[in-house]
Amino acid sequence: MAREIERKFLVAGDGWRARVVRSRAMAQAYIARGEHASVRVRIIDEALGRLTIKGRASGLARDEFEYDIPPEDARALIALRGGRLLAKRRYDVIEDGRLWEVDVFEGEFSGLVIAECELEREDEAVIRPGWLGREVTADPRYYNAALAAHGLPPG
Repeated sequence: MAREIERKFLVAGDGWRARVVRSRAMAQAYIARGEHASVRVRIIDEALGRLTIKGRASGLARDEFEYDIPPEDARALIALRGGRLLAKRRYDVIEDGRLWEVDVFEGEFSGLVIAECELEREDEAVIRPGWLGREVTADPRYYNAALAAHGLPPG
């Protein structure tokens, strides 16, 4: 088990694009979502399946369990989803020595761009690049599980 500590922001500009070091295509769906945990299945670059169980957030942190699975199993699990399929391209961006994951959503969510950074500690200082917009860490409407269940938040 790992403890995930992250902050999440809307992206307000393209300044991050010059700092991309890697990208990959992702399709993901939620096969269970409850008050205490969610179960996500993801296919990365059509070649890797990943099953993830995330506990409910407490502050910036939550428990996370991740397991690689065969891509054909991931496809079969995605077929069992109870909400929307999320398609996105994830870009790894290095800014001021920190890794940012910038997700550019596709399809129904086209236009939504979210950046996340993982932290070692909840009180760790984060230098905010100029291309970041509003922080949405505490806004559950921007959790991927909520997007899959309810669609884009209004506004």
